[in-house]
Amino acid sequence: MLKHNKKEFTLIDDQKLVYEKALELARKSTELNKNVFIVEGGPGTGKSVVAINLLSELTSKGDNVRYITKNAAPRKVFEAKLAGVFNATRIRNLFSSSDIFYNAEINSYSTLIVDEAHRLNKQGGFYGNVGENQIKEIINASKFSIFFIDEDQRVTVKDIGRKEYIKEIASELGVNIFEDQLPSQFRCNGDDGYLPWLDNILQIRETANEILESINYDFKIYDDVSLMHNEIISLNKQNKRSRMVAGYCWKWISKNNPNLKDIVIGAYKATWNLTKHGQVFLIHPESVTEVGCIHTCQGLDLDYVGVIVGPDLIVRNGKIITDGTKRASTDRSLWGLTQQLRNGEPNALVTADMIIKNTYRTLMTRGMKGCYIFCTDPETQQYFKERLSKNSNTTVQYGSKSGESISFDK
Repeated sequence: MLKHNKKEFTLIDDQKLVYEKALELARKSTELNKNVFIVEGGPGTGKSVVAINLLSELTSKGDNVRYITKNAAPRKVFEAKLAGVFNATRIRNLFSSSDIFYNAEINSYSTLIVDEAHRLNKQGGFYGNVGENQIKEIINASKFSIFFIDEDQRVTVKDIGRKEYIKEIASELGVNIFEDQLPSQFRCNGDDGYLPWLDNILQIRETANEILESINYDFKIYDDVSLMHNEIISLNKQNKRSRMVAGYCWKWISKNNPNLKDIVIGAYKATWNLTKHGQVFLIHPESVTEVGCIHTCQGLDLDYVGVIVGPDLIVRNGKIITDGTKRASTDRSLWGLTQQLRNGEPNALVTADMIIKNTYRTLMTRGMKGCYIFCTDPETQQYFKERLSKNSNTTVQYGSKSGESISFDK
C-alpha cells in the first residue's frame, strides 16, 4: 500500500466510508479549523488497514503525516517488512511512538493517524514522566488527528485511551469532533458469532451467544499444552503465521539466563520470546518455539494462535475470577497495584479485572483462522468445554499426558 499498490487491500463497506470521511476532513483541516476524528472498531474490523491506506494516500499528496502507535510491536514489524524497500529515514518519518510529540510545534503536522489509541498513556518515556498528556499533545501537534480505538483492548493501568476522554480534551482545545464506527469484523474467518461468545464467556458483557453455534472458526481446547504447541508449530509451516502466546503469569527469568525456561507446566517447558527477537516476535522465523505475550502481539494478526490461560483468570462455580497478584512481577501491566490488590481494595480489583479480561480477549482474537486454548486451572478448562456447541465445528482436543519432559528449543 505504501508503494501505492491499491490491489493489496480493497476497502469495503464501512471501511470505505470511514476512509473517505477521513480524507474529506484532512482536506478541510487548517490551523483555524482543526478536526478530531474518533473511529471505534473491535478486533479485525480493519482499523489498521484503513489507517495504512490513509497514510499511503495522504503521503502521496505530500502531506506531513505520521502513523502512531503506543505499542512498539506493530511499528517494529512494519519497519522490518519495509527494510530494503524504503531507507531508514523514510521509515522513521512514517511511523512514530506516541511519546515524541510533547515538544512538537503546534500544527506542525498535517495529519496524525493514531492506531490502537486505547493504548495511549498520559505521559511517555521509560519512566512515564515525559510530557503532559499524549492525547492533548497529538491534537496540538496536528491540524487533523484520527484516533482508531477499541476500549476493550486497554490492557495496562496506564492506558487512558477512551472515546469520551478524547472528546473531552478535544473540546477543551476548541477542536471539531467527528465520530464513526467500523462494526463489521473480518478476522476469525469473518464469523460474527465468535466475538460475542468470547465477550459472554469471559463475562465482559452479557450477549445471546452462550455457546458456539455453527461457527466457521477453528476453536479448540487442548488438555495437553505440549500437543497444542506442537500443532501451532505444524501450522506455522504453511506460511509462518502461527504463534503461541500466554497471559503474563510467569517471570521472564531467561532474559538474564538463556539456559532457564520461563514457562513450566508439568512436562511442558518453554521460554518467553527472546530478547533478540523482541518486538518482531510474530514474524521472526525462529520464534514459533517461544511464547509471546500481549505486548508483542497486540495490533497484529496471525493465522492461528495458541493461548495459555494462566492462573490470573480462573472459574469457580461458573464465575470468572481474576487475580492480579498471579501476574509475574516482570509484567508492568498492573504496575503499582500489587499491594492494593493484596489488600482487596475495590477500585484496584475492578481495574485489574478489566485489564486481565481484556488481555485474554485480545490474545484470543489474534487468530484469523483459529484459536486454540489451554487453561492451567482444571475447573476453568471444564468451563470452556461446557460452552462449546456439539453442533459446531469447534472441538475439544484430548491429549495424552506423558511424564516425559518436553522442552521447546530452537
